[in-house]
Amino acid sequence: MLISFKKLLVIAIGIEVIIVSICYCITSTNNELFMYAARYSGRFSLLVFLITFLKYIESIRNTKLINPSFTKFMSIFAIVHLIHFMFLATNVCLNEIPLEIPKVIGGALAYLMIVVAPLKFNQLSKTLQVIYFYYVSLVMILTYVARIKGDFKGAEPFWFHYVAFSILLLFCMSFGFELYQQFKKKPLH
Repeated sequence: MLISFKKLLVIAIGIEVIIVSICYCITSTNNELFMYAARYSGRFSLLVFLITFLKYIESIRNTKLINPSFTKFMSIFAIVHLIHFMFLATNVCLNEIPLEIPKVIGGALAYLMIVVAPLKFNQLSKTLQVIYFYYVSLVMILTYVARIKGDFKGAEPFWFHYVAFSILLLFCMSFGFELYQQFKKKPLH
């Protein structure tokens, strides 16, 4: 059974509201509220990205152009990642977290790609579609590497960071394998 985009959107926004509500209940300051909201919203965004990525890998495997389920999840991912960005930006401001310009530029490019993708993805060549998934994955991987190294203020290395890092690497390798299989059949254009 296919779930409509509206239902997926309501579910996604509902999860974001639950995240903020729980964070509100377990914290004592706005600084902590937005720190935790950014953290857990980011984890939810990762989950939606992985589902989107999986849907795209399935499309490649089945040699379909793009299936409707993929398109819905790509739009949901853009929306939940924008919500995550709002929490993240608020956290950075409230907690006066210093920003590193190269990381900000790389992250800003990823956010721009994520927001524009639902509007333009079907018009991109297969090569640019592949670049999108690998670039967004790379930015997420580097985020988890920084967390594992303890480079994030207020976020000690945690088992989830290792798991997320490993899953992202596995998805990238699986994607590469699917691309290789498809390339053997017919080169990308």
